[in-house]
Amino acid sequence: MLDTIRPALVMTVLFTLLLGLAYPLAITGVGQLAFPAAANGSLVSRDGKVIGSALIGQNFAGPNYFWPRPSAAGDGYDAANSSGSNLGPTSKKLVDRVTATIGTLRDAGVAAPVPADAATASGSGLDPDISLGYARAQVARVAAARKLTAEQVDALVTAGTDGPLLGVLGETRVNVLRLNLALDALSAKQGS
Repeated sequence: MLDTIRPALVMTVLFTLLLGLAYPLAITGVGQLAFPAAANGSLVSRDGKVIGSALIGQNFAGPNYFWPRPSAAGDGYDAANSSGSNLGPTSKKLVDRVTATIGTLRDAGVAAPVPADAATASGSGLDPDISLGYARAQVARVAAARKLTAEQVDALVTAGTDGPLLGVLGETRVNVLRLNLALDALSAKQGS
């Protein structure tokens, strides 16, 4: 009987060590060597202090900042509660939320047509990026609130725009955290 159980136990221990320990450590090491920033969460720092991640959306609500997509994650941008709302296109709750969001955007000066990502949450509720259309729709509001010209703010949007991966995968997008940090830097430079 021991001759029957021994190969199973040896294989279990071997594959546990190989696939449960050696492989994850090797992949972690390769990630740290090849892509250290991404492997450590793509953290964004200002003045030596970590203020966020380029991979996780944050809520910017003031008129002097670019606004992110709405979030369905917990109370908004709660990474521990990442998920979509699971509301379907015929859901009254979803229609009411999108209608209210569009009303808020119109009150803030976003002209029609409102970009889809301005009124709808992403699948995770934590999307850090907005479309180029949504960023450009906010330029006038942000420029007025910051007492900058629309051209200055639009130049930041253009500089912060990322194209599709490999030129074909995904859409043109703007990272909201990085754009708002560039905006803070420009305002500080203008104020000095």
